[in-house]
Amino acid sequence: MLAADSRATLHAQVQTPQGQMLLPASFDNATKLLKASGQDHVGAITYGAGAIGLNEPRTPHSYMPEFEASLPPKKRLGVEDFAKKLSDFFTARWIAGGMPNPAPAGQDMIFLVGGYDPDAAYGKVFEIYVPSRPAPRELIPVGQFGAVWGGQAEIVTRLLNGFDPATPHVVREFLKVPVQKGQQGQPDPLETELKAKFTAKIPWQFLPLQDCVDLSIFMLRATITLQKWIVDVRGVGGAIDVATITRTEGFQYVQQKQIAGEMRQIND
Repeated sequence: MLAADSRATLHAQVQTPQGQMLLPASFDNATKLLKASGQDHVGAITYGAGAIGLNEPRTPHSYMPEFEASLPPKKRLGVEDFAKKLSDFFTARWIAGGMPNPAPAGQDMIFLVGGYDPDAAYGKVFEIYVPSRPAPRELIPVGQFGAVWGGQAEIVTRLLNGFDPATPHVVREFLKVPVQKGQQGQPDPLETELKAKFTAKIPWQFLPLQDCVDLSIFMLRATITLQKWIVDVRGVGGAIDVATITRTEGFQYVQQKQIAGEMRQIND
C-alpha cells in the first residue's frame, strides 16, 4: 500500500533588517501519490524536489499525462520496468528543465515505486533518485517484508526504529569513535545493533492490508500533528492520500483528496 501527505514547501530568500533569511512557504494540496493510466498494478510516491524547471516549474503529478503517453499501449509493465521508464522520463525532463546536474545534496526528486509483476505472489518496491541515482534500486528483497518511508522521516523513524536517524552519528561523535575503514557504503554496525534492540516488533509478514493502511495513516498523522509544535520546517501536512495494490484487484484508492468549494470546507 502507498500513502502520502499533500504539503509542498517552497523556500525563498527575503531581506530583513538582520540580513538574508530563508523563508519557507507551505501549500497543502500537492499530489504525491502517482498512478499511470493503463498500469493498474503499480504506483509511486514522490518526495524531495517538488518541481522541475527553473522558469516554468512543473510538479511530477503534472507530468503524468506525458509520461502515460510515453508508455507502450495495452502492455502491462513489471514493477522494475515501470520504475526504469519513470526514471528515464523524469531524468530527461530534469535535464531539459535546466535543473542542476548533479543535484546538490538533498535536492533530488525521489520516487518510491511499488506494485506487482504479472503472476507474482509478492510485491516489489524500488527507489529512484533523479538525477543522482536514476537506476531503480530494490528496497525489500523478494521473500522479505517491511515498510519504507522518506521525506521528513525523523518522527516515523523514531516510532518504528526506536531512535532518531542521527543517533549513530551523534553517539560516535560523543564517544569519538570513527567509522572503521571499509565500512563506507555498508550498513553501520551501530545502526544495525540499535535497530535489532529497539525496532518496533511489528510482524510485517502477517499484517492484514487494513492494518497496513491504518498504520501508514497513523504515521503520517503523527508527523503532521507533532510538527505543529516543533520549531523547524513543517514539511508534512494537508490531506493524506492512500491507495492499495493487490495482485488480484490492482491499484485502488482508499482515500483521495478532491477539489472542493468553500461550502464543503465549511461543512467539514
